[in-house]
Amino acid sequence: MKRTPKHPSLTAHFACFSVGMLAVLCAPIANAHNGPPFPIITDQRVGPCIVSLWAHPDIGTGAFYVVVDPLPGGSIPKDLKIQLGVRPASGRLPEVVYWAWLENLRGQVEYKTEVQFDQQEYWNVRLILASSLGGGQAFSKVEATPPGFGRWDLLLYLLPFLGAGFLWFKAITKRHRGPQALAQRTH
Repeated sequence: MKRTPKHPSLTAHFACFSVGMLAVLCAPIANAHNGPPFPIITDQRVGPCIVSLWAHPDIGTGAFYVVVDPLPGGSIPKDLKIQLGVRPASGRLPEVVYWAWLENLRGQVEYKTEVQFDQQEYWNVRLILASSLGGGQAFSKVEATPPGFGRWDLLLYLLPFLGAGFLWFKAITKRHRGPQALAQRTH
């Protein structure tokens, strides 16, 4: 005699759920960032150049991009060196200065640097330019933030799974009540 399960669809759903959970748990960790960098200095004259500083200040490693344009009628010095100094606005740590390197972009001069932020707070930023044609500094402030949406990441990313689980549970319980409710209505 062959035994058949009472609820074959429940067994199939459980198997699919189990395989899905196994795939999620065994997936490699993905490094992602949310949103593009934002400007903290815009079209400011610093030494022989016009600069804009864009920031992506994630806790851990934050990225800064310096877009450099020549002054009207001038050119960008070939020996231009750019540094970025950061320090907590609270003064709890001394300033740390990082060198920026030239990015290989077509038609635009852009320097990039990566800095270390150890906690979420406001940081003073000092942009330093030096060249044979002169140098200068510009100042700004930025808040280092956790990558992603912070504490709300888990809830945000769980919502679709919780919704699918709720719909699945509702469908299964409705299916199980269906024949019993129909039998009770006919009597």
